[in-house]
Amino acid sequence: MSWGTELWDQFDNLEKHTQWGIDILEKYIKFVKERTEIELSYAKQLRNLSKKYQPKKNSKEEEEYKYTACKAFLSTLNEMNDYAGQHEVISENMTSQITVDLMRYVQELKQERKSNFHDGRKAQQHIETCWKQLESSKRRFERDCKEADRAQQYFEKMDADINVTKADVEKARQQAQLRHQMAEDSKADYSSILQRFNQEQWEYYHTHIPNIFQKIQEMEERRIVRIGESMKTYAEVDRQVIPIIGKCLDGIVKAAESIDQKNDSQLVVEAYKSGFEPPGDIEFEDYTQPMKRTVSENSLSSSKEGKAELKFGGKSRGKLWPFIKKNKPPPPPPASASPSAVPNGPQSPKQQKEPLSHRFNEFMTSKPKIHCFRSLKRGLSLKLGATPEDFSNLPPEQRRKKLQQKVDDLNKEIQKEMDQRDAITKMKDVYLKNPQMGDPASLDHKLAEATQNIEKLRLETHKFEAWLAEVEGRLPARSEQARRQSGMYDGQTHQTVTNCAQDRESSPDGSYTEEQSQESELKVLAADFDDEFDDEEPLPAIGTCKALYTFEGQNEGTISVVEGEMLSVIEEDKGDGWTRIRRSEDEEGYVPTSYVEVYLDKNAKGAKTYI
Repeated sequence: MSWGTELWDQFDNLEKHTQWGIDILEKYIKFVKERTEIELSYAKQLRNLSKKYQPKKNSKEEEEYKYTACKAFLSTLNEMNDYAGQHEVISENMTSQITVDLMRYVQELKQERKSNFHDGRKAQQHIETCWKQLESSKRRFERDCKEADRAQQYFEKMDADINVTKADVEKARQQAQLRHQMAEDSKADYSSILQRFNQEQWEYYHTHIPNIFQKIQEMEERRIVRIGESMKTYAEVDRQVIPIIGKCLDGIVKAAESIDQKNDSQLVVEAYKSGFEPPGDIEFEDYTQPMKRTVSENSLSSSKEGKAELKFGGKSRGKLWPFIKKNKPPPPPPASASPSAVPNGPQSPKQQKEPLSHRFNEFMTSKPKIHCFRSLKRGLSLKLGATPEDFSNLPPEQRRKKLQQKVDDLNKEIQKEMDQRDAITKMKDVYLKNPQMGDPASLDHKLAEATQNIEKLRLETHKFEAWLAEVEGRLPARSEQARRQSGMYDGQTHQTVTNCAQDRESSPDGSYTEEQSQESELKVLAADFDDEFDDEEPLPAIGTCKALYTFEGQNEGTISVVEGEMLSVIEEDKGDGWTRIRRSEDEEGYVPTSYVEVYLDKNAKGAKTYI
């Protein structure tokens, strides 16, 4: 089958058909291009969707993603990002492997089609020219033949007429011969042109047109093959990403299978566990018994004393509902009161009992009472909307976790600063060995700054470690060193601090209990607080010191110094890395020992004698 032999007379239809084929190819290119745009838009929407539901940094949502279900959802979002990336790959591959190649091929196809049909039109024009020449020679031959016939008829007529002279007859004869010769010449010319036309026409229909149409047929078949290959590529581009998309889906399934409901339940316990124990049983209040008014004041006092002794001894402490409100008892009697008083003696008629429903309503609406000055300070901070630095507003278990996390973060910061200091030290050593590389003195400021940062971070770490030890019960009270590093002065005695800590965190049943001698404890705390801070005499100077570096005393209990400043030393380093100095009578505090050069007065009281 060949278009040259089968469609030799369908030049115009073949021209229309090939143009239609190019239009189909361009339509397919447009289809693929729109598909790539859809893939890009879909990938963009998927990425925006994944980004929309990603947890925000430093927000409450980020803390919620510790649960396995939330982690699985986060993995799903990440897999959706990869899934969107595969659709972007589809768009890129379709653009590079189909759209670009087909657009270039269409341009080449148009040029080839134009060239082939130009050759066909040229052959048509040539055969048309030959046909015109044939028609012209044919008409001339016909005209010459007619002229020869008329000349012959005229000669015969003149020859038959007796009245015509011989010269006219000869003239007519010569004219007839001339016309016959012209007709013969036209005949020969017509015959020659006819043969040549027939040859040209044969070559046109059997050689030129078949060759041109064969080229057009091959061009059209290549176009058809090319569009088929493009469709295969279209499918292969999708098939290539199916394994990766399958992995994304497998990742989502794996994340879903990793959800552990038991683990999430344990995390809820860790997140919200307060460390308190459930309240004990409420004692039965019998309203049927008549109030006994014969109880003496001494026995009542003895019973209250007995209760106070049990409380301060710490051996028998009643379990109450958390934050239950009770009537304040009178101050405890002297220690010499009779220990034989009955602890559970009858109440005074003046102290009226409240119904159980009232007690329960007060429990639901009441707030925890504050038992020491530190709690008073923290309670005030909570009312003002500020979070205490030691997280004392949280339950014991949650406070311990927050403090432990803070200590870990500070240790990381310290390690980072130490690495930076080591790097600066190494660089300074290099500068010392090779002065042409840099000035070693230029690094002293950075080195001092790194050392200062480390000291600050260590100060913060010790402060939080002291609070953590207090919460965990490792330390009954904060030592002088921890108090000095934290920049806070606790005016309570060892017994008072222990009572406050136990009262807030370490009660046997884990609940807040209200002591019967609350007012007495507050008075003792206030007295100790005044004795330690108001009546303390200023320490005498035991020497002087010179500030080697500038120190910014940002924490409470510290003092800022400027490099080169001379100050008085009132307490030397006790082994904790801090020296107590004074600038004026009203301005004193602690500075790192490594920041100052101390000159002790050997004759001063309390100064060590070095041999």
